[in-house]
Amino acid sequence: MQNQLVLTAAVEREDALRYTPAGLPVLEMWLRHQSRQREAGFERDVNCEVQALLIGEVARKFSGNLAGKMVTVSGFLSQRSLRNPRLVLHIEHVEFVKG
Repeated sequence: MQNQLVLTAAVEREDALRYTPAGLPVLEMWLRHQSRQREAGFERDVNCEVQALLIGEVARKFSGNLAGKMVTVSGFLSQRSLRNPRLVLHIEHVEFVKG
């Protein structure tokens, strides 16, 4: 079963394109999400930063073009590495938000 996380956020910053030992392009970025959500019958302000990765040809395509833009992304959460349990959003789809 595949569950997709969908998030609309501003790309606060992006690192330079790098490559894995296997030669895959990787673009690391930080997303800033702000919204108002309803929880237990009350309105709540949500403001968070999410570390995210684009891997593969899509990383090369978007490299240098995301910082400062509003995007809606979808993907999945995973630990950063085998030794680092910190969560990272692995982006599978990027859509620019108009406006």
